[in-house]
Amino acid sequence: MKHFCKRLMAGASLLAAIGAPAMAETVAIRAGSVITDAGANPTGPATILVTDGTITSITPGHGAITADREIDLRAKTVLPGLIDLHTHLTGDPGGDFWKEAVEPDEWGVVVGAKNARVTALAGFTTVREAGSGQETAFSLRRGTAEGIIPGPRIIAAGPALAIIGGHGDTNGFRPEVNALLDTGFNCTGVIECAAKVRLASQNGADVIKITATGGVLSQQGRGLEAHFSPEEMKAIADTAHSLGLKVMAHAHGARGIQQAAEAGIDTIEHGTYLDEAAAKAMKARGTVLVPTLMALEGVSEGLGKGVYTPVVETKIRAVQPLMNSLVARARQFGVTVAFGTDAGVYQHGRNAEELGLMKKQGMTDREVLASATTGAARVLGMENQIGKLAAGFSADIIAVDGNPLADVTVLEKVDFVMVRGRVIE
Repeated sequence: MKHFCKRLMAGASLLAAIGAPAMAETVAIRAGSVITDAGANPTGPATILVTDGTITSITPGHGAITADREIDLRAKTVLPGLIDLHTHLTGDPGGDFWKEAVEPDEWGVVVGAKNARVTALAGFTTVREAGSGQETAFSLRRGTAEGIIPGPRIIAAGPALAIIGGHGDTNGFRPEVNALLDTGFNCTGVIECAAKVRLASQNGADVIKITATGGVLSQQGRGLEAHFSPEEMKAIADTAHSLGLKVMAHAHGARGIQQAAEAGIDTIEHGTYLDEAAAKAMKARGTVLVPTLMALEGVSEGLGKGVYTPVVETKIRAVQPLMNSLVARARQFGVTVAFGTDAGVYQHGRNAEELGLMKKQGMTDREVLASATTGAARVLGMENQIGKLAAGFSADIIAVDGNPLADVTVLEKVDFVMVRGRVIE
């Protein structure tokens, strides 16, 4: 009996040890210089302490400090991880829309795991996933959160809400195939659209994505104006906001942009045909533009190569001149611009090239960096967690050569990435 009790106590001790949380590790990052946020100047040599995924202090110099291990970035500029507000991790670029009919959703998780790591290594520690299969982005979100998959923090929309036959709905197949591929998030009328928002929330969406206008890459040759009625858009926005969710709207045509802003949509994605009336509506409602300039860059590289159908090629060529002045047009009327790229339409990992494209349209290096850090964090409602380096913030940290406040394009080559306190190898 005595031996049995000893074995029982030993077993209990072992179970207690297994169930106990791991001791929090403290990491000291020795930086050559730190840019704590886009509004601050480089500090010079400093030490960042990280414990259990959170920044605990930033102190000048490299003096003696107690830590479990050190990371030597004395030759680098250290700054907050970047935020991309428009990505599609679960897909790769290409015009072969028919793959939707032959590839299972599960394949999107495999592709997404590859792209999550590539995106993080490019310096992007948080992304907003702007439409995916039913569960693919949600699975990736959990995988990166738990450290099973190396990658960024993911704010996921899941399937986009669309009108029947519009951009975001399944198009280009026989009717019976279209019906089989329907994800169940099309809606018609105020009541049904509100219900679909509630369904998306129930299924785990962090944000509601809608296709408010026609699209460039969908198979219809019709125009790019408003798809939902004003009443439907307002029902979507009001319902989402009542659930504590924001709404992002794919929108190209000017009247569709204006209608979405007036309905209370939070961000306009793309915004290609933005005009004065649409911009003024956005300014009045505080609607933010996410320009996704890299989307056009990526699809333009495929023109004339048989990548896209003739219908899609025609639409790409029509929008090319407009995207070259989009950011300048928006800023002329006081519209806030935040960083997003539409990664997946072009090759993942090139996200930072958007920074240089924004600069070419009149933004300063500091403004561009802010759009991808503090500005993007505000769009997500996470400005007290990410977008800057400060005690209590998530340890989302990158390092580069040079000073991005003097030349933001140095961020196209990132040498070190930490997401939530985990180094991405």
